[in-house]
Amino acid sequence: MNIIAHVEIPVTDIDRAIAFYSDVFRVGFGKIVEIHGNRMAYFPFEEGKEGASCALAEGEVYVPTVNGSIIYFSVTDIDAVIARATAIGSDLLFPKTALPDGGFVAEILDSEGNRIAIQQLKA
Repeated sequence: MNIIAHVEIPVTDIDRAIAFYSDVFRVGFGKIVEIHGNRMAYFPFEEGKEGASCALAEGEVYVPTVNGSIIYFSVTDIDAVIARATAIGSDLLFPKTALPDGGFVAEILDSEGNRIAIQQLKA
């Protein structure tokens, strides 16, 4: 059992964040929903599959930061993701680095000021 069920990424401009994550990770989002006065946009998720659900979350209690928890996004081509992110103005906070057991990791700044990690596991 995976203990993490759901993650919310704080954003101040949900439309800008949707554009960033869509461009960088090549994912689509459904319509924005409102929950308890907060606006949410959900990443693609399939029930019964491994992993947690995740949403971009805009509201008074959601404050982006580079100093909080770091969410790792699994990718198949880390170089392409870094290139797309930096092409649209993202800062590379931690350069692509080889992992001891294979694969790579890097950290970037999203459009909202959050530090996020990109991880490519070994093939």
